[in-house]
Amino acid sequence: MFSKRTLLLVVVIAMLAAVAAQCGAAPTPETVTVVQTVVVTKEVKGETVTVVETVEKEVVVTKEVQVEVAPATRYDGKVTLNLNLGTEPPTLDPALATDTTSVNLDRNLFVGLTEFDPVTGDVSPMLATDWSVSDDGLTWTFNLRNDIPWVHYDPATGETVQVTDGDGNPRFVNAYDVEYGAKRTINPETASDYAYVTYIIKNAMEINTGEDADGNPTELTLDDVGVKALDESTVQFTLENPAGYFPAIAGMWILRPQPQWTIEQYGERWIEAGLIDTNGPYVLDEWIHGGSMRLVKNPLWINADNVQIEVIDLLMIQEASTAFALYENNELDTTGVPSPELDRVKADPVLSEQLRIAPVPCTYYYGFVNTKPPFDDVRVRRAFSAAIDRQGLVDNVLKGGQIPATSFAPPGIFGAPEPGTVGLGYDPEYAKAQLQDFLDEKGMTLDEFNSTYDIVLGHNTSEGHARIAAAIQQMWKDNLGTEVRVENQEWKVYLKTIKKNTPIEDEFSIYRLGWCADYPDENNWVYEVFNSEAGSNRVRRNCADPTCEETTGPSKFDELTAAAGIEQDPQKRIEMYKEAEDILAREEAAYAPIYHYTSVGVTKPWLTRNYPTLGGADWYNWKIDVEAKNAAMQ
Repeated sequence: MFSKRTLLLVVVIAMLAAVAAQCGAAPTPETVTVVQTVVVTKEVKGETVTVVETVEKEVVVTKEVQVEVAPATRYDGKVTLNLNLGTEPPTLDPALATDTTSVNLDRNLFVGLTEFDPVTGDVSPMLATDWSVSDDGLTWTFNLRNDIPWVHYDPATGETVQVTDGDGNPRFVNAYDVEYGAKRTINPETASDYAYVTYIIKNAMEINTGEDADGNPTELTLDDVGVKALDESTVQFTLENPAGYFPAIAGMWILRPQPQWTIEQYGERWIEAGLIDTNGPYVLDEWIHGGSMRLVKNPLWINADNVQIEVIDLLMIQEASTAFALYENNELDTTGVPSPELDRVKADPVLSEQLRIAPVPCTYYYGFVNTKPPFDDVRVRRAFSAAIDRQGLVDNVLKGGQIPATSFAPPGIFGAPEPGTVGLGYDPEYAKAQLQDFLDEKGMTLDEFNSTYDIVLGHNTSEGHARIAAAIQQMWKDNLGTEVRVENQEWKVYLKTIKKNTPIEDEFSIYRLGWCADYPDENNWVYEVFNSEAGSNRVRRNCADPTCEETTGPSKFDELTAAAGIEQDPQKRIEMYKEAEDILAREEAAYAPIYHYTSVGVTKPWLTRNYPTLGGADWYNWKIDVEAKNAAMQ
């Protein structure tokens, strides 16, 4: 028989420190095991012995549950669109934008004189109510509405207010804002890479380049540019030559009204959140550079009642595979499909219903830097172009129904030749012969070629561009025996690297780029991209020096594309552009067209969207079934 003399209880319970308490949470019971050390006495054969025993028992204790809860924000409960930009936008400045990322944002922040109908592609009124053209086709007059306010958004308070002038009067977008915006783009001090699109405007080219037709310093000033506000509601453009497509150019971001007062106050910082003044359907709430961006609905927008989406949360994820994973997890509402996932998506009964593949007026190409050896020799350029198996690339890498390209402008653009009818197709024997002809003249072996020239193919950071580069790099090795290195850069840096006046030692040998239509005419393609006198000319055609500070004068291609832009006979224009395309891609082989784009993307069933082919995405016209989206997020 046992008799207890002393009881010692030792209980040690380790509790985790809480991070944040949940208000009103009830204590939560928990069963734990405790260890007791007990001193007892026993009788053993008539003797009393003191012993120590260790026993275990279960007891119920309670602890306070502390749960981390995200603080409420002013975005809770708002209709939210979740998108991935794919990269850091280089700018929001309409005068400086050159890329689709910036253009998409500008379309939702700033209003243009005209816009493209997202379904038909026709030019429609926006800021302008109507327009007319003189009998000679040179003077275009736009009449403007007077009820679109300039607004300022305060990210700290979430308030959007109408901008006022120095006298306290509300500012509405007017013709003087349009005139200022156009002249600011043309002003060489602005350094707009897209200013060449304005060269159709009288004296714009001479003032932007600083040289007259004879190459002498110009005596003209911005006052001589052919754009003038006649009054607050009327703006007039005078052109160098007739251009029936000018209403489409007039609506481009580079000619949108710009807030002079904000730009003069903040300089290049004027596009930052909290500083920027805008006039479009959305305002800029947040811009975390390299991370994310948020737009919120402008309550003072003229059609605000028709804008259902209140918040647009934008990520900047460069890896398409990561973005697609977020889409599958319902964290993005729409996104592109990485080519390695395309077969799986097509076979999936759910994802295949969300998949859309359709042609878009864009072309993917490799530009040869014509002033950088060995691509300063046309035979090398022809060899590298003809060694690309475009159909094999589409079938085995891209898999999105893209059209192999041998010329620049895609189907649907006025003046574009039928794909495959001009330029260089895949011809490995011809490619080898062209390269061998170069080697023979130089007295050089292929090994010496590879050791002499450090050929670098550059592309902006992207899994898709990397796959294409790897495939074509291997084609060049298999078909020509050449060694090519591949490098990538972040988008904003990349755009600076491939400028035509970047020091040649800092430029790639070959660069990747895509071109999408600003308006549906060949003038926007062969002339504005490749004309050495008036185009962006990143390939450095007809350059007198490696960094293209001077040109050697217009070639047949330059003269042909300039003449086609002012030719009034449509059939003659078509013939001229076909010839120009062939010169560019075959005779000069200034670049290697690779494929005409298709849009390959998936969209959640709760998002109703359109697919504009021109002018950028109009997120303000999209709609979300909130109940369906919320249900999917549970």
